[in-house]
Amino acid sequence: MNEISVMMPVGEPYVATTFDIAGLEWWALLLLCIAAFAAGWIDAVIGGGGLIQLPALLLVPGLSPVQALATNKLASVFGTATSSITYARKLRPKPREVAPMAIAAFCAAIAGASLAASLPAEVFTPIIVIALIVVLLITLLKPSLGAVTRIKHTGNRRLLISLAIGIVIGSYDGLLGPGTGTFLVIALVACIGLNFLQASAQAKIVNFATNLGALVFFIPLGAVMWKLGISLAIANAIGGFLGARTAMSRGARYIRIVFVCVVTALIIKLGWDVFSG
Repeated sequence: MNEISVMMPVGEPYVATTFDIAGLEWWALLLLCIAAFAAGWIDAVIGGGGLIQLPALLLVPGLSPVQALATNKLASVFGTATSSITYARKLRPKPREVAPMAIAAFCAAIAGASLAASLPAEVFTPIIVIALIVVLLITLLKPSLGAVTRIKHTGNRRLLISLAIGIVIGSYDGLLGPGTGTFLVIALVACIGLNFLQASAQAKIVNFATNLGALVFFIPLGAVMWKLGISLAIANAIGGFLGARTAMSRGARYIRIVFVCVVTALIIKLGWDVFSG
């Protein structure tokens, strides 16, 4: 899944603290699970579920930003795993095409997460907003983009492009995170030539790898709140399953519409972050 990362203060190592899920009111936990379900659904269709799930976790009393991010990654791993399996059963993406990108993204996400302590998000957010605006304009001005599969590269050239996509977006997900799944989809559509449905299927596998990579970094820190995370993971997985089935039944045109909506929401959210400071 794609998230809005929270930077740890430069030079200050994370210190594990306790959080008791029993201290949450039942209605607060219910709202968190609803947010996780919605995030899983959106993430399965086109990416961008982190716009819902992580902000909800950041509102939990007693949960630090790093704990919120780490717990969000745990829930996202389950959601992207479920949607990946759901897509794979019907669309059957070829392992030799998606595996190199996923492995590169996994390693890059670990490296990106390790850099998160020293590079502030404020440096990158305006650049991300500009990139998203360009992506939105290209999608709107080229209605045929992603409608059908038009493979642009094969053989070693495709492998190199896939590795580059995995490294760049994997590093980005570990370091910052907003719109990771969305960036993966547009990269697969624009650079490889897949349609939106095929791109969403492959993006979920790669996004699972990036979430897992970041989680590998956070677990040794003791930042994952397991009881809360598992509760949200179940809701996220259900949303991911239903989202993938919706995407496959509606097709590439439907995913394109959702894509435009999610990219617009990302631009508004991140743009507001830039102007509000």
